[in-house]
Amino acid sequence: MERAELEKVLLNCVSVTYKKPVEELSMATDMNKELGGASIMKVGLASLIENELDVLVPLPTVAACGTLKDLADKIEELM
Repeated sequence: MERAELEKVLLNCVSVTYKKPVEELSMATDMNKELGGASIMKVGLASLIENELDVLVPLPTVAACGTLKDLADKIEELM
């Protein structure tokens, strides 16, 4: 999968999970400051990523990411 496609899918997953318009999100979006640090949301995001991209991203990995770019990098490593 191309990086641009991965980023598009990730942005859509974040949009659905956090109920934010995809237009307000970017790879620079701070996962804790802009999206909120609720762990239940991160569980939902990890689950949706697994369903959409067929890659298991452990919750501690999701929680350790500062920005969506960091998360995209981790997903790319796991693919």
